[in-house]
Amino acid sequence: MDIDIIFKIAAIGIAIAVLNQVLIKAGREEQAMMTTLAGVIVVLMLIIQMITEFFDTVKTFLTF
Repeated sequence: MDIDIIFKIAAIGIAIAVLNQVLIKAGREEQAMMTTLAGVIVVLMLIIQMITEFFDTVKTFLTF
């Protein structure tokens, strides 16, 4: 497993958390929620790509 993907997910999480707090302090709770939701979707897409690569690797390993 590549360590870069973990750093990428952590950076997205930190950026979204900071942006969320700034938007909440500015009184923009709806935009903060949408930003958080967008961050979750981006991270889920990264994880889905990793799972897909994993299953492809297992499939090629088990193919005779």
